[in-house]
Amino acid sequence: MRQVHVSKIIDMVEKLCIHANYYINQDIQSAIASYRDKEQSPIGKDILSKLLENAKLAEEQAMPICQDTGMTVVFVELGQDVHVVGGSLSDAIHEGVRRGYDKGYLRKSVVNDPLHRVNTQDNTPAVIHYDIIEGDKIKITIAPKGFGSENMSALKMLKPSDGLEGVVDFVVKTVDEAGANPCPPMVVGVGIGGTMEKAAYLAKKALLRPIDVRNTDRFYKELEQELLGKINMLGIGPQGLGGTTTALAVNIEVFPTHIAGLPVAVNINCHATRHAEAVI
Repeated sequence: MRQVHVSKIIDMVEKLCIHANYYINQDIQSAIASYRDKEQSPIGKDILSKLLENAKLAEEQAMPICQDTGMTVVFVELGQDVHVVGGSLSDAIHEGVRRGYDKGYLRKSVVNDPLHRVNTQDNTPAVIHYDIIEGDKIKITIAPKGFGSENMSALKMLKPSDGLEGVVDFVVKTVDEAGANPCPPMVVGVGIGGTMEKAAYLAKKALLRPIDVRNTDRFYKELEQELLGKINMLGIGPQGLGGTTTALAVNIEVFPTHIAGLPVAVNINCHATRHAEAVI
């Protein structure tokens, strides 16, 4: 049984929080550059150029990409042959978030209760998802989620008879109604199947997949491409000012479901789609 001290986890989470908020991943930057060259709207083309300039400035000057540094969503793949010592794994993650948001001068946006709404002053607690896997490693992915995009996400319990057409209509309608609020161009995560909460989890996890990597199943790969095409025909465009680039990608994840159900969730991200990962 391999032992990992919580101090290593705290240090890793701290660094990942800062990295995810300072640096846009290369797949996103490449997609923005590619869409800029194809964008038909002069205003849209200029906005996409400015997004790349903003990313460059954030990297060079070590500052957040955006003022909304999000609620910290953490995905943990915990090897079943790992023993975390020195304290609680969840407490270590929260402490890492606390230190990262303080050291990185990241905005603290979490309130302690959804109705009483008193700021916790350190961006904790984080939302943590655990997955127990084989092996003796711990993989941690930090995905800060801004709420301009999170608020535009949606879940619908479709009937099996709604079928593929119902899924497509719901996804496109959700993006259309989101309009400029998620700071497009967006990345759209779609979760299909499971139960209500599983579909939402799949949609959020889909946003972690590099946007230049398509679903391995040919049917869903083609559905991702079909949805992206329909979304980019909506005319919302960069920052909602019109154009042919409303989304950079649509990522779909699926799971088996009940004979009576067809849950579908859409989790929208802004262009930055911030996330960073590391393995201990």
